Amino acid sequence: MKQGIHPENYRFVVFKDMSNGDAFLGKSTANSKETIKWEDGNEYPVIKLEISSTSHPFFTGKNMLVDTAGRIDKFKRKYAKK
Repeated sequence: MKQGIHPENYRFVVFKDMSNGDAFLGKSTANSKETIKWEDGNEYPVIKLEISSTSHPFFTGKNMLVDTAGRIDKFKRKYAKK
C-alpha cells in the first residue's frame, strides 16, 4: 500500500437508514452537521443512508420497494401516455 494516502481522522459516527429507521455505530471520516444521542449515552454525528444492508433486498431476501427519492414517480411522469 502507498503511504500517506489514507485519512488519519477516523471517528465514531451513527449511520441511519432512512428507509426503515435502523441505525448502527461505525467509524468514518465523513462530515455531518447533525448529531444523535446513541444507546451508550454519548452523542455522535449522524450519516443518513438511503439504503443499507437492513433494507436492501439482496441482504433481506425480501423483494420490497424502497423509494426515498421519488424515482418511480419521476419515471411514471416522464413516460406516461399523453
